[in-house]
Order: sequence, then C-alpha cells, then structure tokens
Amino acid sequence: MKLSKKGEYALRSLIDLGIAADVGRELVQVAELAEKELIPAKFLEQIMQELKSAGFITSQRGKFGGYRLARPADDISIGEIVRLIDGPLAPIGCVSQTSYEKCSCPDEVHCGLRMLMLDVRNAIAGILDRYSLADVVDVTTRKMKRDGIPLPFSHERTHGAARRSAKEQPAAAATKRQQIPADRRLKPVEGILSELFPDYTI
Repeated sequence: MKLSKKGEYALRSLIDLGIAADVGRELVQVAELAEKELIPAKFLEQIMQELKSAGFITSQRGKFGGYRLARPADDISIGEIVRLIDGPLAPIGCVSQTSYEKCSCPDEVHCGLRMLMLDVRNAIAGILDRYSLADVVDVTTRKMKRDGIPLPFSHERTHGAARRSAKEQPAAAATKRQQIPADRRLKPVEGILSELFPDYTI
C-alpha cells in the first residue's frame, strides 16, 4: 500500500479539522487548510467534497462558512479514510478483505508470496483500523504543546493575524517550504504507537 497525495491531503485536512474542533473552532475554510498544509486549494476542495459525500465532514455556506467534522474524531478510523480515498489496503488483490481479486498464481492456497502479503496487509490494517482520528489529533497536539508551538486555528495562533490576500499566498507558501529542513526524517521512536505506548517496539 502506498498512500497517494490525495489520501495524504485528505488525512492532513481531517487532522486539522480535528485540532480545530479541539480548540473550539467551529468551522475552517478550505483556503485556510490549503494555506496551512501547502495544498492546491482547488484540489483540496475536490477532496473535501468526497469526504463530505462519504459523511466524514459537513459544510456551511456563506462568508463565514467552512468545514467541520460530521462525526466525533474518535468515531473515524484512519483505515476508513485510506480505503475511501485510495482503495484496499492489501498490497496484492488476492489478499484483500474488501476487494479480493484472483491473481495469476496457479495455487493460491499454497502460495508463499500470498501468505507473506497477507501478513503485510494484516499489519497495515491492524494499525490503520486500530487508531482513530482522535488518537492522531491527540498525539499531534501533545507534541506541538511540548515543543511550544501554538495550536493551529487556536486563539493564540490566529489572534491579531491579518489575513493574507490571494496574491500573497504563493510567497507565504514558498517561505514556509524554506523553513523545513531538507533532511528531516522521523526516528523510529517518533511514530504514533511510540507516542501512545512509550514501551511499544516492533
């Protein structure tokens, strides 16, 4: 399984909506999400419509409208979102639990590759289905607080900040990209499992 850009953007936006709900922000506009996450706004709008059609988010029209989660964050599993956007979690069709496809192997029952890929599928599904959006939001906000970073969409982050015009947004996005270290990689102990269960090892 490889998460597509569309799947990545959907998850990042849902995490943002979860954080917004946690800090008491009722609605978030697509333009705000797109600017924060450096996502093309038109593409993000399409993704939001797909998430809305599937019942994960709801929207309110108007000048002060925007999006919010339609369900509690702890009622949305990460696996649900990935399957919606990117399809089955299985690396090959013959081990998929939701979209089985017969492969070209002459003996599926005794195929070692199939057995191995079933373990891969089960490991992926075990993690993505075990954790909810609320779990990811919780770990994200705890880590930001620990590092002294104001939470997105909070009063502390937004108070007094003037909104940038549409012409200024590309320059702002370029500046944000420059601030991210090029060689930043997560250490094995920086995953969600390690944050939720400090003694957990794979």
